[in-house]
Order: sequence, then C-alpha cells, then structure tokens
Amino acid sequence: MFTFEHTIDTTASTDAVWPLYADVSAWLRWDHGLVAVDLDGPFAEGVGGRITPVGMDALPFTLTWVERGRGFADETPAMGHLLRFHHALEPLPGGGTQITHRIEIEGPAAEEIGPKVVGDTPEAMAALAALAEGVQAAAHR
Repeated sequence: MFTFEHTIDTTASTDAVWPLYADVSAWLRWDHGLVAVDLDGPFAEGVGGRITPVGMDALPFTLTWVERGRGFADETPAMGHLLRFHHALEPLPGGGTQITHRIEIEGPAAEEIGPKVVGDTPEAMAALAALAEGVQAAAHR
C-alpha cells in the first residue's frame, strides 16, 4: 500500500473552501492534473461520477464520505488498483483553515504508481487555498 499526506494552512475560512470541493466543475480551477470531472447526482455520499486525469481516459469514482464544511472522500478503481482520496478541512483557532489531503493506493504496483498519482498534490492544494482566499476577499469587498 502507498500512502501520501500533505497539509497546508490558508487564511480562507472553511466556508470559502467548501464550495470549491462541492462543485466538482471547480476542481479544474485548482487541480491542473484534471481535464474533466462530472457527477451523476448531488455532491453526496454514495454518488458516483467520472474523473479524467490529463493523458488518461475517464475513470469512475464514488464519493464515500461527504460532510459539509469538513471534507469528503472518494474512491477510484484504476489499473488494477484502488485509489482513495481524503480531503479534510479543519478550522484554525485564529481563523483560516487547515487543509489536509491524504491519498492511499492499494494494488500490486501501488508503490510504483503512487508518486506519479500524488506528484502535483502540493501544487493543487496551494492553488485551492489561493482560489479560496481570492473568493473570500472578493466577498468582503
């Protein structure tokens, strides 16, 4: 099994970050490793959809946990592996949000494909935080 976790802090509130999770079309604005994402229903536990990483065909995924303002998790079966993505939001005591993304991969070549799957995670999270900060600043103007 391959596991990767990255955490960043942002001045944006969970209320500013959450909509960028809940609207899967917004994922393309902060995760440049994706070319398409769609859901077959609302952003809710048990709902499935398709996610298309750059250079790959669309892959099915299912939301396995969704808690408004707190985070979500999803699973994607791909290439004989199971990829689990967990996205958590934790309000910071002085304001802002701690964002943590954890990726787990199970399968025969998990250790080999893992670094390729998570390679742009820190950049995507930084883009997510910057986008949320911009949304929050615009709302306060």
